[in-house]
Amino acid sequence: MPVNQIHTYRLRMYVTEEYNPQGDGGNKTFSVKVNVYGRDRVADEVSDVLLANIPEENQYNDGVDTFITGEDPNNYIWYSGKLWRAVSVNNQAKTTKLVTQWNISAIPYNPSKQTNFAGSYMESWLNDTTVDGFLYNLRDYENFIVTDATWDATEDTSELGNITRPNGTTVVTDAVGLLNMYEYQSSNNGETDGYLNNGLTWWTLTPYSASGVRGVNNDGIANYISPSTAYGARPSINLKSSVKIVGGDGTENNPYRLEGDNDTDLSGTMLNTRYSGEYIRFGSGENNLYRIVSHENGTGTKIVSAEPLKDSGTFKTMSFGDTVTFSSANTIGTFLNGDYLTNYVGDSYSDMIEDSTTWYLGTVGYGTSYKLAKYTDETGNTLTSSTTTAKVGLLRSGELMAGQFDRYSNNTHYWTLTPYSASFVRNVYYNGIANYDGFSGANGARPSINLKSNVQIVRGDGTKNRPFEIQLGS
Repeated sequence: MPVNQIHTYRLRMYVTEEYNPQGDGGNKTFSVKVNVYGRDRVADEVSDVLLANIPEENQYNDGVDTFITGEDPNNYIWYSGKLWRAVSVNNQAKTTKLVTQWNISAIPYNPSKQTNFAGSYMESWLNDTTVDGFLYNLRDYENFIVTDATWDATEDTSELGNITRPNGTTVVTDAVGLLNMYEYQSSNNGETDGYLNNGLTWWTLTPYSASGVRGVNNDGIANYISPSTAYGARPSINLKSSVKIVGGDGTENNPYRLEGDNDTDLSGTMLNTRYSGEYIRFGSGENNLYRIVSHENGTGTKIVSAEPLKDSGTFKTMSFGDTVTFSSANTIGTFLNGDYLTNYVGDSYSDMIEDSTTWYLGTVGYGTSYKLAKYTDETGNTLTSSTTTAKVGLLRSGELMAGQFDRYSNNTHYWTLTPYSASFVRNVYYNGIANYDGFSGANGARPSINLKSNVQIVRGDGTKNRPFEIQLGS
């Protein structure tokens, strides 16, 4: 309780019958002294709190970093609208490496036979400082993360269990990277059931050969595959040594909260000032949990359903349409801009949605850049002319939040609105891989919409347990 705040509590006490043997219902008096002790919570550096609260048997010190190990240690951290796991603490700099608990998106790593992290599609996606980018959408990132961190992308052909620190032959300097295979192995002594196995398929930044990059399968097994495949992306960052923990206990339901990212009283705050990944209540019933994607249109807030739509607990599937081109008149577009608005959202929420949003329909084929979904080429300077307008759409391939967030409840594939070719449309598999399906195939839907600029927060802190509740402001 903050200093100078007054709270009133009611204390109810009971006594056993031996204090009233006559059974007359009372007429006894007694007094009790209650002492209430309080103390200010002193914020401590992340590295100190983590290592002090993780048992020694769940720590592995290789002389450079101290890794957190085990199947499910209390190393959850909430930062910038996303749930992270603390992986290691650097022994000298006291920086803390984090990785997102879930895949944030899924993209090709690079063209075929280009296994380098430096200059890759993946490096670009992670460190993009435009409105589309992961780094751009991190909260006050220059205050929280090391922007010139080093990432060891040295080739490694060893099998799981052969835990050897890479020799630094290939090092890349970036604000955001991925875990390498050594870091993945160090989380549970080379076993597959450690906390970094999130039940999804995702990239590391470790090349296996001139034609393959290391990834982790949904069963935790390490593999290698062509960089043209679209595996999941789990961004990794290094928190500065000065960042402090001010709340939480490191569990999944009560993750550590960071000083400067622990807002509590947000009533009246405009939603368009908040951060990618934060949760929102929108609509009613079983499909009322959404997440912020970005502020792509500048003034509003783009959101997406936190998981594919359900009907009575079962994921709803449908065909895309008669072609690969999304519109408000194709099969899925008709549903989203009709039945969905009426029966899943309702008038009070529908009024918060912008009536017309531009949806980008660029094609992302095998081994091509995620930027082609929105732009004419990889430079990202010119928007594609392949667009449509509608009130409700879908996320495009490679967009923020176009990944799976809970492997065990999102057990279905779902559509994006990005064509793969003239016959196929990009989708996201339940295991986190971005793949494709014929437009007549059946997949789930995660509706995406742009909320108006005057939508404001009524209550909540944006976490999954306390999502924002919103209303239209004046």
